[in-house]
Amino acid sequence: MPPSPVASPSTAAERTRQLRLVAASGLLGTAVEFYDFLVYGTVAALVFGELFFPGADPAVGTIAAFGTFAAGYVARPLGGVLFGHFGDRLGRKSMLLLTMGLMGGASFLIGLLPTYDTIGVWAPVLLIALRVVQGVAIGGEWGGATLMVVEHAGERRRGLWSSFTQMGAPLGSLLSTAVVAYVVTLPKDDFAAWGWRVPFLFSVALLGVGLFVRLKVVESPLFAEVKKDRAESRLPILDVLRNPRPVLLACGVGIGAFTAQSLLTSYMIAYATGIGYARPQVLNALTVSACVALVVLPCASALSDKIGRRPVVLAGAIASAALAFPVLALVDSKSPGLLILAVVLGHGIAQSTMYGPLGALLTEMFGTKVRYTGASLGYQGATLVGAGFSPMIAGSLVAGSGNSTPVALLLCGGAAVTAVTVCFVRETHRGTLDDSAARPSVPHTEEISA
Repeated sequence: MPPSPVASPSTAAERTRQLRLVAASGLLGTAVEFYDFLVYGTVAALVFGELFFPGADPAVGTIAAFGTFAAGYVARPLGGVLFGHFGDRLGRKSMLLLTMGLMGGASFLIGLLPTYDTIGVWAPVLLIALRVVQGVAIGGEWGGATLMVVEHAGERRRGLWSSFTQMGAPLGSLLSTAVVAYVVTLPKDDFAAWGWRVPFLFSVALLGVGLFVRLKVVESPLFAEVKKDRAESRLPILDVLRNPRPVLLACGVGIGAFTAQSLLTSYMIAYATGIGYARPQVLNALTVSACVALVVLPCASALSDKIGRRPVVLAGAIASAALAFPVLALVDSKSPGLLILAVVLGHGIAQSTMYGPLGALLTEMFGTKVRYTGASLGYQGATLVGAGFSPMIAGSLVAGSGNSTPVALLLCGGAAVTAVTVCFVRETHRGTLDDSAARPSVPHTEEISA
């Protein structure tokens, strides 16, 4: 694949216009990607067990459906390495167009997929294969979209501008929840027969909008400098792994946010409907939470530009751990109003506070030559550990214990990993993005006290 053409905006007005366009591209692109990815998790919780794993105990069917959900997360680090390699060598823009196309195509094909009753065991096999394609695509999407924004943003408001990419997650969740909320109003037989396909097929329209905006974006100016100086890394993954500590720290610092995200969105649908909530009640709670997150994310990110990434992420982790048991108690009350409050507190506020600064923080931990690979690998490693297996583990433990305590403990565990890890991450909000900037893994004494 040839490198993307590079255009460097020459005036301040043009640079500002391009930054806004890049931010919009990041927002729309990640919204499309997360819409496709989260639609799968939502529909898996509602109907995939009976359609693709029939004959199993309902709890086993749900666990199997979430096993295919986990397959997408397993593939995400592979996507981060694959697209990171070419993104660091050929350019960010071309990789972002490819990841979006793969994601939308896989989702559309899931919407056309025959079920077990039609083609037998090939149905779950093809479902898992398409889920892996989704995972590979989104594994390359976030890193490229985020660092494109950060590398265009300059030095002062990287956190705020990167929040547009982070807002793609709740926006995608909002879109997926709204579409699924509409189709679940169908009679149960109609939903199982064809209604579940509609959200996947609708992704084609979103894909068209996202590609239209993304085609107008110019290549990252920092990558243009690397290409001009012929300083790109030949094997970015090897350069990253020669000093693996930043990647491990990047992974650890994101685990809490992704544990909370998966347990309080995709898994919450299965858990809440299992204890008696109607599907529309659960989807309404997720909709309200996503709206709150769209406000909290830019606020937390802007705050990280002023006081630092680490204290904001740490505050979110502490809040997530402190609220874990109260949140699950509110859910177990079986009150629709308290369910909304629970998801807003745990996901809309605490999780978003952890998640907001991650875009800037993870991209600032790596130099331009390997930034796509390093940031993607750290981020996708966090999603694999924090989100990939949490719903399946929670489903198994709740089925065995009969209560929500395991879910609360998983939330606390993820938050604890983030809280401990962030103490070893160097503060980056005042640093530069050039490769000459020192990037030690352990913070200086004065940064610890900041």
